[in-house]
Amino acid sequence: MEKNILVINPGSTSTKIAVYKNDQPVFNEEISHSNEELAAYSSIMDQQEFREALILECLRIAGYKLEDIHCIIARGGALRPLPSGTYRINERMLDDLTRGTYGLHASNLGAVIARRIADKNNVDAFIVDPITVSELSDIAKVSGLPDIERVSIFHALNQKAVARLAAKDLGKPYRECNLIVAHLGGGISVGVHEKGRVVDVNNALNGDGPFAPTRSGHLPVWSLVELAFSGKYTEEQLKCKIWKEGGVSAYLGTSDMRDVKKARINGDNKAELIYAAMAYQVAKEIGAFATVLDGRVDAIVFSGGLARDEEFIGLITERTKFIAKSLVYPGSDEMRALDLGALRVLVGEEEAREY
Repeated sequence: MEKNILVINPGSTSTKIAVYKNDQPVFNEEISHSNEELAAYSSIMDQQEFREALILECLRIAGYKLEDIHCIIARGGALRPLPSGTYRINERMLDDLTRGTYGLHASNLGAVIARRIADKNNVDAFIVDPITVSELSDIAKVSGLPDIERVSIFHALNQKAVARLAAKDLGKPYRECNLIVAHLGGGISVGVHEKGRVVDVNNALNGDGPFAPTRSGHLPVWSLVELAFSGKYTEEQLKCKIWKEGGVSAYLGTSDMRDVKKARINGDNKAELIYAAMAYQVAKEIGAFATVLDGRVDAIVFSGGLARDEEFIGLITERTKFIAKSLVYPGSDEMRALDLGALRVLVGEEEAREY
C-alpha cells in the first residue's frame, strides 16, 4: 500500500520539507528564514509555531491536505546517547528537546513540529538516527583519563544510509558487513561499522578525528592546554576555534573548497599543503580504524560534499587501497535517509524504538 510520508528537516536558517510516496519523492521545498524573521524569537524553540505555519502553508499551496499524510518523519535533534534506529516521538523526547537537556540546535525543532502536525491528523511521527547515536564498544569509550569518556557524535543519519547502500551494492545484508564510512563535509566523521553497529567513530563536532573545512580535529593536547590558559581566548572563543573556525578555514581564511581549488590552480603552495594534509589525516584515521576490524574490511565508503572531489578521494584511496576497495556516494541526501527510516517501520522491516 502506498504511503505519503512527510519529511521535515529544520536547519538554522531554513526548513526543508518533502513528501515521499513510499521511497519516491513527489514534492520538496526549502523554506528560507531571514535573520529579521528569526530575530523576533528569543530562542530556537520559540520558533516552532512560526515554522509549523510555514510548513502547513507550503503543503496547502502544493495541494496537500493533512489527511493525505500517513506518517511524519523529522530530523533528530540533540538527545541522550541512544542506539541507531527509528524512534517514535514521545513526551520524554519532546521534553529533552524543548529544554535543551543535551544541547539546543535548530534540529531540536524537527520532532516538536512533527508531533504537533501529527496530532492534528492522528498519525505516527518519528525521528531516525540523530547525531547522538551511540553504539560504541566499551573499549572504544576509554580515553586515557577517567575524567573524560569518549563519546559518539557524528553524521549518523548519513553514515547509516550510505552504509546500507554499500551493503546492497556488495550483495550482503548491512548486518553482515564490516565497513569504514567516511562522511566528508564541513565536519568529517569516520565510523567503524561492524555487523550493523558503529562500534567506534571520532567525535566530529567537538575536536576529534581529521581536521575539516571548519573544524580543528585532533590537536596536540599539551599545546591546547597551554593555549587555553594563555589568556588569548575565552572558553567560548576557543571552543569556536575548534568546532566552527578551525581546520581549512583557520589556515586559509575560507571553508569553501572551491576557493581552495582556485588557489591551488593559481600555484598557492599553502593551499596545496592544507588540501593534501586533510586527505592525509582522513587516510590515517581510516588506517587506524581498520585495526578495530582486525583488517577484515569489506569496503571503505565515502559520502558528503567533499566526496564529489575525485582528486581528494584519490589522495585518500592511494593510501588506503591496501585495506579494502572504496565505494563513493557523493553528497548527503538526508531527506531520502529520513524517508527510508520511516518506511522501514511502515513496511515491518524494523520496529519503532521508544525513547
